[in-house]
Amino acid sequence: MELPKLLSPCLHDVPVHDASHETSPYPRHVQFLADPVTKDIIRARSAIVQYLRQFFLDRSFMEVNTPIVGSVAGGAIARPFYTNATEFPERELSLRIAPELWLKRLVVGGFDKVFEIGPSFRNEGLDKTHNPEFTTCEFYHAYANLEDLMTTTEKLLSEMASHIRDFNKEGTLNPTSVNFTTPFRRIDFLTGIEEGISRKLPDLTSPDALSQVYQIFHDLSLPLPENANLPRLLDELCSIYVEPQCIDPTFIINPPECLSPLSKSFVHPITKQIVAARGELFIEGKEVVNTYEEENSPFEQRRKFEDQLRFSRAADEPGEIDESYLEALEWGLPATGGWGCGIDRLVMLFTGAKRIGDVLPFGNLRAVTRRPGTSE
Repeated sequence: MELPKLLSPCLHDVPVHDASHETSPYPRHVQFLADPVTKDIIRARSAIVQYLRQFFLDRSFMEVNTPIVGSVAGGAIARPFYTNATEFPERELSLRIAPELWLKRLVVGGFDKVFEIGPSFRNEGLDKTHNPEFTTCEFYHAYANLEDLMTTTEKLLSEMASHIRDFNKEGTLNPTSVNFTTPFRRIDFLTGIEEGISRKLPDLTSPDALSQVYQIFHDLSLPLPENANLPRLLDELCSIYVEPQCIDPTFIINPPECLSPLSKSFVHPITKQIVAARGELFIEGKEVVNTYEEENSPFEQRRKFEDQLRFSRAADEPGEIDESYLEALEWGLPATGGWGCGIDRLVMLFTGAKRIGDVLPFGNLRAVTRRPGTSE
């Protein structure tokens, strides 16, 4: 009889499960050994990513990879990570905060339906739903409008909810119990705020709009957000009076132009404010999807970039105009619909995880930079 052979030495006892993953002294690979649920969450993440990929491939989208390191971190309003390359150390480079502008260049080049699943980076805070490194899925579809985009979102998420129910047959996960019956509810951004504060907002293009919105905060005894500018104040009002209403899937539509510089704009038929052709999907009070009709005029886009830069400087934030993207628009971007989804938050929603670190294979930035043998 052949004696058993040692295939691999293990020098430690597997620890008793400790639910406090964020403060556990054990590295993530040991947590997986100790607690099967942590593995089920990562398996669910893989299933969700594969479902997203197949959803777009089945609809003739082409998957692409765009640059992560570049000279300008465009595509969103956020603080980037900076770095440099040994090849040209005199240049300041940055990690992308979104792949959006690269993907739209591909649409300019004749690729009408593209998507990308990959990492982005924002040099901002850590909390239960934010990590400086995160994963997104974005797609761009030439000749799609906002209605098309919202319909696609409804189909994707309602079918994904059913897919996760099948995946979770053993019941180890605790996915959201919200109702994904379509069509999803819609709330208008500005009228939703006005109903909440019981007054009309000022003309947001007027020179004294900022001071008038400041007055609203004062009258309602609301604390001002840090480095308050007009977009940040309006976003804060929405977070107080509109977002908490969005438990079941709800689109918040038509935000003011200053909150969405990359989207097309129009005059709102009721408020007469200039608003963006944009919808943000909220579930359980948190943003899950952002989608809008893309601004394709190089002249309008330059104006909006300049407005964005002015707002950023007023809030003491970095910013610059992406001239190479404006040059790309000069070659003609078709009418295009764009869509973005944070995969980490999506996994949290469909697994019941309470912290973003629980849906990342090796946890959040604090966990991956922790010194060995410590809980700090």
